[in-house]
Amino acid sequence: MKYFVCFMVLVCVSQSFGADPLPSWKEGELKKSIITFVNEVTKADGPRFVKPEDRIATFDNDGTLWSEVPTVEVEFTKMKLHLVLEKNPRLKSKEPYKSLLTKGKAAVPQLSQKDILEIMAVTHSGMSEDEFANEVREFFKTALHPKYQVPYTQTVYQPMLELLTYLRDNDFKVFICSGGDIAFMRTVAMDIYGIPSQNVIGSFMVDKTEERDGKLQIMRTSKMGMVNDKEGKPVSIVRHIGKRPILSVGNERNGGDIAHLRYSRESAGPNLQIMIDHDDTDREASYEEKDGASLAASKKFGFKVLSMKNDWKQVFPNHQPIAKD
Repeated sequence: MKYFVCFMVLVCVSQSFGADPLPSWKEGELKKSIITFVNEVTKADGPRFVKPEDRIATFDNDGTLWSEVPTVEVEFTKMKLHLVLEKNPRLKSKEPYKSLLTKGKAAVPQLSQKDILEIMAVTHSGMSEDEFANEVREFFKTALHPKYQVPYTQTVYQPMLELLTYLRDNDFKVFICSGGDIAFMRTVAMDIYGIPSQNVIGSFMVDKTEERDGKLQIMRTSKMGMVNDKEGKPVSIVRHIGKRPILSVGNERNGGDIAHLRYSRESAGPNLQIMIDHDDTDREASYEEKDGASLAASKKFGFKVLSMKNDWKQVFPNHQPIAKD
């Protein structure tokens, strides 16, 4: 107990002397903008003060909070699909499964939304929500990132962990708003981000209630209830939170976060938006949209652009070196 008390004293002392809340961020305009914004909206007698109940922050997940190369849920789905095809080999001769088996990764960009929804239906449905959550937990126990050979839970971005903590310390309510399956993300959100399951917004399958062995179970059907991407994200934010976020963070890949950040940008009061540019080939990955839509939208609507290469000293928590300023 005395060691815990000593630790808390040291934390308080360091805070009182203005310890850097974002140590993995390089000094620069973006880091300064974040700290200035937080200071302004939390200063009770300031002109830009925002009440704690209105300090809403929303973050995309894949490519924003953790790496999406490869996308973690896609790797889980591939594992599940392999098991499904073993149990039902007749599917191997049907599309889109035939193309996936013959072309591998090359077939993925050619999949239509209908194909993706069909794959999701056969891999993510036909079980209770509890059973699905258990399968996801088992996946995370053993699955390793193919490049870094660490659990996927260690491919979270260290600077984002610091930002989440900084916001919570300043009475922000932090939410995930992602295109991923809501139940998939909820299994790890608290453990790696400190975000409770009720603060996760995502895509979801239609559920139904069934009685099994004398108990009510929530069963996942094969029907998609909501695809939480692009223009769907503001809709989900309104449904789930009921307020516009004053801070939103997303990333460039398929234009999926433009509407998300724009909805925040058009708040009546103080607001801040960040669009992550994946431009760090050496430490993470380098990719961009063919049409450059997300970066163009950032310029048009006034989002801050975060360069992984230039704005972060460190990308992952403990399996890569820290860059110098």
